[in-house]
Amino acid sequence: MAETVSSIPCEALVIGGSAGSLDVLLEIFPALQSNISFPIVLIVHRKASNESLLTDLLQSRTTLKVGEAEEKELLTAGKVFIAPADYHMLIEDDHSISLDYSEKVNYSRPSIDVTFQSAAEVFREKVVCILLSGSNADGVEGLKSVNNYGGKVVIQNPNTAIMPYMPQQAVLNVKPHVVLDSYDMADFINNLNN
Repeated sequence: MAETVSSIPCEALVIGGSAGSLDVLLEIFPALQSNISFPIVLIVHRKASNESLLTDLLQSRTTLKVGEAEEKELLTAGKVFIAPADYHMLIEDDHSISLDYSEKVNYSRPSIDVTFQSAAEVFREKVVCILLSGSNADGVEGLKSVNNYGGKVVIQNPNTAIMPYMPQQAVLNVKPHVVLDSYDMADFINNLNN
């Protein structure tokens, strides 16, 4: 029998995206329920000069609290933690955030791979990772880790992505739990439970 969305355990949702992902996020966030019972971690490739724009833009579209992640901050349910521009974001065993300025991975800092991998190691089968539109292969190795630890891999349908390369690479190289059109993602997230 197929697993239903409501039976998917979720202690942390991690969303990664690059070029073209903002449109999807602006579609998802207004439809998210305010009583979400897990933290949402967001890694988006962006320039450091646009530091607070993403935070302000998403906050204006959701009832969830949205903030730029800070060193040693604890992940809490119902809050959106955005990886700061130019820092890798890792999740520690105590569910706190660690920011790292080490070399770029896949030409990116923050790297989606880095955060997906650390979230997989900490939350194991209770992590759900979503990969959105983008123009490089960041996220693929991280999603492999998610699969290895028993978490759930969700990939945006490349046909609905402005920049399909990133989700295409993921679909080709990783076994996804589900491939979703952008307009189905908010419902999927709202039906996850912990």
